[in-house]
Amino acid sequence: MTTAPTPLLLITADPSHPLAYLALRYVRAFLQQAASTHENKVNDRTYKSENPDSFENDKQPLHVFFYADAAHTANRLRWQSADQTNLTQEWQNLAEQYQLSLPVCVSTALSRGISDTDNSARHQLNGENLAAGFHLVGLSELAMIMQSNCRLIQF
Repeated sequence: MTTAPTPLLLITADPSHPLAYLALRYVRAFLQQAASTHENKVNDRTYKSENPDSFENDKQPLHVFFYADAAHTANRLRWQSADQTNLTQEWQNLAEQYQLSLPVCVSTALSRGISDTDNSARHQLNGENLAAGFHLVGLSELAMIMQSNCRLIQF
């Protein structure tokens, strides 16, 4: 049995760009659909007993990677007016609800003034501002995901 490629969302749009909102909506819909499909399959005993590649064996139904201007999404100090969706908070909510990893390219984050505690100490920066739930990673993580069975979608 062949498995469908896992979507990899490469998000490069600044959080103020409409594509950043579209990426969030896409992920939310995808995860809701995956959860619904999983629930239906778990309730179907024949599926569970005949298919060892059930949802429980999957690490994640999709991968997300924040790169370039999308690194701004991971800035916990980014202010958002009350009449607009707070993308940082929405991504944090999705990550918590679906145990979704939120990796951000460390180089693009640092070049945009976004840092975690370790990189702030390493590069002698005053403070950190990486939002909870996000984590800084090297491009090697993106390369490893791309080597797996994935379907790249860029926003």
